[in-house]
Amino acid sequence: LSLIAGGLDCSISFVSHVLGKVCVHGRQKEILGVLVPRLTELTKSDCIWQRICWRLVECVPERWMEAVVLGFVQRAPGADVLSRLLGNLVVKNKKAQFVVTQKVLLLQYGHTTAVLQNLLGYLALDSLRRALLLRVLQELLETWGSSSAVKHSPPEQQLYISKAILICLSHLKEPEIESCRQELLTSMMEGVKCHLDSSLPQLRRLGMVVAESISSRINTEGPVLKFEYEEDDETRELKSLLVQTPPLCVVPSLPDDDRSEKAGAALPSVPESNKKSQTAAPVMPDEESEAELDSDDDLVPYDMSEDKELKIKAPVYIRDCIEVLTGSEDVDKWEATVKALEGLIRRNPAATREVSVELAKILLHLEEKTCIEGFVELRQRAQVAVLTTDPIPVSKYLTSQFYSLNYSLRQRMDILDVLVLAAQELSCPKFHGKPKHSDAQKPRIQLLPGSDSSKDWRRIVDERIKSKTRRFATGQCLMEPASSPNQFSSVAGHFFFPLIQHFDRPLTTFDLLGEDHLVLGRLVHTLAVLMYLAVNTVAVTAMGKALLEFVWTLRFHVDSYVRQGLLSCISSLLLSVPAELLLADMTEELLETQSWLGDVVEKDPDGDCRRLALQNLLLMENLKKKLEAVPS
Repeated sequence: LSLIAGGLDCSISFVSHVLGKVCVHGRQKEILGVLVPRLTELTKSDCIWQRICWRLVECVPERWMEAVVLGFVQRAPGADVLSRLLGNLVVKNKKAQFVVTQKVLLLQYGHTTAVLQNLLGYLALDSLRRALLLRVLQELLETWGSSSAVKHSPPEQQLYISKAILICLSHLKEPEIESCRQELLTSMMEGVKCHLDSSLPQLRRLGMVVAESISSRINTEGPVLKFEYEEDDETRELKSLLVQTPPLCVVPSLPDDDRSEKAGAALPSVPESNKKSQTAAPVMPDEESEAELDSDDDLVPYDMSEDKELKIKAPVYIRDCIEVLTGSEDVDKWEATVKALEGLIRRNPAATREVSVELAKILLHLEEKTCIEGFVELRQRAQVAVLTTDPIPVSKYLTSQFYSLNYSLRQRMDILDVLVLAAQELSCPKFHGKPKHSDAQKPRIQLLPGSDSSKDWRRIVDERIKSKTRRFATGQCLMEPASSPNQFSSVAGHFFFPLIQHFDRPLTTFDLLGEDHLVLGRLVHTLAVLMYLAVNTVAVTAMGKALLEFVWTLRFHVDSYVRQGLLSCISSLLLSVPAELLLADMTEELLETQSWLGDVVEKDPDGDCRRLALQNLLLMENLKKKLEAVPS
């Protein structure tokens, strides 16, 4: 520094080599934590120090350039500071350009939003670098709109790319948007289609938010895209990235007197007339406004406090309910029937069994006539009640309709939901019996006056002590569970096997192995739940064999939601089928499955799939240890 101050020529390449060597050996935080704040201060108003800093980073050897550039990007307090420190390095150095425009944005996704804002803001601050910003936006949109990238990259990377796209859009100017309007529109249409086809709600919501943002930038005057979705912190953060926030300037601390003067000067001056108007009394309405008042305001409202709403009596027989649901034009009666149907089914199981399949068919096709609060839940609970009351014929009907023609995807997924809920209800033991104890409102034991009998004195004293004693962690009424058979045991096969039989047979409007992978994912998860609930049943081994073959067929499916369901099926299989039967009947299949799980742990792009695969490997290891511990 003394040589530079004296006007002598000198080389800083040695310092650049030291900087690169230190950064590449993992000491970025230590050296740049000191260097970046110091250079930020020196380059704020001194152009000579700016040129020195540019030269410092330009002389870093290419093999160390990535570590140095990334360190500056991560630790610069803002895009303007990064521009002062790096200059046009990305234009002059190909390695730095690759790191900034390719590696950090497209090959990595672990950086924070602040790093993205620094990086893309740095590209936008100079006319020579803005061409790189447009190129980066184009490559980001190509990746965002690629169906292969959406299917094979993790949701975290999709979120990262979406943030980068929105930050790029926030830096574009009107002439730049005009020049690439058609390309933006084409990329938006391709990308939103890929994201809406995804089975993951997070990816679908990402596609909607980014498409809305692109549409709002390219159609400033005309209509824009608008989707319906629930906003959360993630979507609000994404939308905030489209609006640039000016950098905050750090104001140096001032003495108390100066601070108060500055604060007073910073406040906007208020004219005295405004001050008076703020403290003046409210102005009373003039005569003209009083004359305009409607004379109806003087009328006294009719007292309706004692009026009662007319209640429509719901049908009391199952067959009457069927008539109302299929042919009645009375909307009020139809609504009352929908609300009362579940309770009526559960109170009349014998009558329900007579018309169970017909009732299940009506409920499957039932559509909302009026706006009933919770209609979908009411219909679903009635379907579950019918299925649990008469499981075998109703399950045969529902599973056969799942693969039939002329059903919407929503109806097919409703069938799966009803099967799962009914299986859960049938597999859970019902509680019967008398309460163990009830501490609440226990009657007090009182001695009658004149009673001198000493026969029951200990019982009376004990009961009085018990009534005066406070007990903690005791429920009001604990029911003794009476042992009852698992009702799902005898019908598990009727729920399971029809669903797994025809998955590979495409229909005209339904192709599970094609574009209807969302329903396939729901089917796989449903089979996993049914397998788990079939523990200790007679058919569990046959179900396990069929499920393992099903999983093996679909193990390389491109949709991560489907793969998660397949791994859940393996977990249910390991937990439900006895270990002895697993090793006796499925030894070879389990060894192949173990090898596949190892590949999933190492190579699957989805984090949830890797976690589930690791969990399954641990389950297999525990089963192996358990069997080894049992004496032969």
